[in-house]
Amino acid sequence: MAYEFSPEVEKKFKWLIGRYPKKEAALLPVLHHAQDEAGYLSPDVLEYVGQRLDLSPARVREVASFYTMFKLNPSGKYVLQVCHTLSCYLNGAEDVVAKIKDVLGIDEGETTPDGLFTLERVECLASCGSAPVMQVNCWDYHENLNSEKVEKVISGLRKGEGVEPSYDKRTEAGGVA
Repeated sequence: MAYEFSPEVEKKFKWLIGRYPKKEAALLPVLHHAQDEAGYLSPDVLEYVGQRLDLSPARVREVASFYTMFKLNPSGKYVLQVCHTLSCYLNGAEDVVAKIKDVLGIDEGETTPDGLFTLERVECLASCGSAPVMQVNCWDYHENLNSEKVEKVISGLRKGEGVEPSYDKRTEAGGVA
């Protein structure tokens, strides 16, 4: 097996399994830490996590493949996830996806040749009142999108500028701002 936790992730792993009555209960946070470290959840990473939590690789993959925040393949530095459920669809999500495809020259599930962007279509992002919505890297929401806003987000990300999401950010401590 090629993958192993770094000393930092190993320390987090030990802390996590001590917090739960069963090792399996720590699966989601352990997968988050492994993905942060490895970049994505390769078969080696899934097997290693399973081994450490006394779970089969199939069980770990089953859980990891259920959630859109876990990546089973390499992706770009910026993962653009566009909601395609009813509210977003009716308010122009198809136009948002088309604009992203046009600007970046990629299709859904693809990554730009420079490794900067990956485009994904995802289920509900829980922002129906401000549809259509896109999240960048699972944390930054961009709402009430149109072609102009999509271009602005992509342009800012290309320049390495932090593009401010259109919602009130939460504090670093995890509370409400």
